[in-house]
Amino acid sequence: MKKILEGIKYWGQLLLLPIYWFSFLFPRNKRIWLFGSTFGRRFADNPRYFYLYVSQMTKKSASTTATDNMTENNPCMIEGKPIRPIWISHNKEIVEFLNENGYEAYYNHSIKGIWYCLRGKVYCFDNYSKDISFWLSGGAIKFNMWHGIPLKKIQEDNIFDKVRHPKNAWERFRSFPRRLSDEKPSHYVLTTSKFMKPIFESAFQTKKVSTIGYPRIDAFAFSEIKNIYTKTEQQSLDKIQGLLKQNLDSKMIYYMPTFRDSEIEFFDVVNLKKFNLFLEKNHYIFCIKLHPKSKLRKRFQEMESNHIVNIDADTDPYVFIPLSDVLVTDYSSIYFDYLFAKKPMVFFNYDLEHYLKDSREMYFNYEDYTPGVKVGTQEELQQALDDVLEEDAFEVQRRRLQEKIYDEIEAAISGSLVSEIKGVIG
Repeated sequence: MKKILEGIKYWGQLLLLPIYWFSFLFPRNKRIWLFGSTFGRRFADNPRYFYLYVSQMTKKSASTTATDNMTENNPCMIEGKPIRPIWISHNKEIVEFLNENGYEAYYNHSIKGIWYCLRGKVYCFDNYSKDISFWLSGGAIKFNMWHGIPLKKIQEDNIFDKVRHPKNAWERFRSFPRRLSDEKPSHYVLTTSKFMKPIFESAFQTKKVSTIGYPRIDAFAFSEIKNIYTKTEQQSLDKIQGLLKQNLDSKMIYYMPTFRDSEIEFFDVVNLKKFNLFLEKNHYIFCIKLHPKSKLRKRFQEMESNHIVNIDADTDPYVFIPLSDVLVTDYSSIYFDYLFAKKPMVFFNYDLEHYLKDSREMYFNYEDYTPGVKVGTQEELQQALDDVLEEDAFEVQRRRLQEKIYDEIEAAISGSLVSEIKGVIG
């Protein structure tokens, strides 16, 4: 029954096509900018921090006089009036959270949510415009802020993607509604450097690629954005900070694996009882933040102990970077942004062969573009953690990679991005 209902919902989207065409008729206000993330389910990633930046800058302009330098030099002004940033969510809890903190947000199916989706000139999202509302987006200018600097191939470049590379006529027919509401060549796409630009042009089949960088870096590399935390994020922050305070020698190990079918092999490689003893002996707090698509949430939740913390997969990962002492990952693009933390990394690639064969090809040579110790067993992981926390041997390699993946950044990225979008909309 569940599959039948999901099928009806999936194909029923096509009935909304007349609404999509109708949405092109609405006049759009270039001061109304809409934001959304992860199919409307999360408050996270680049849209989160760009939204916070624009919201906080417009609040600053509202608290000053028209002749004040801050108002005159504020990038979040259009024709002397402030931009109006609005978060659109499919999750009512997120809307309530933002409203309670003094930010403007609406549920996508509410009257106001629908109205502003029809009136907003700018859509900022990190997957597809459906993060906000594809069916009401006709005529809007769309900025795909994406959610990662790819090590693994994405979109059109990913030969394992059945939506973009169907094997037969049936697969092509079945994926039609999905392709209809996915990315378009007319969308602007955000990346981090001239080096990365050709990759994004190929992956998204567009020449409209901006290399300004990702606003989420502003969250921990600059102090221009004041972050706000959801209830779940605050609970995890309090728990981790509490455990770290119990022993001044404690270190936070931030484990962020990427999503793939072979992630289940973690439990074949790691003996939890022995691993807990290792963590306890060395005063390590192992904090797990799974990918939102991971199917192993329940399994990892069962690992909870005094030295293992399971952070909710839907929380924003950048909230916890400042607390961490070392990152453990595999193929997740989080490590590119973690370069700005200037802290060591360990690459736990226990399923590398399986991953490359069945999940993804890579843009780069894995060995050359992963500035840290590579390990495949529990014993190697434990030794590597001890070693990197004692001596950081990959600092120079990380700096060189950062210079390649990111163009030089002298100030908060968000301000430059505002100016670029204003230039596009005129």
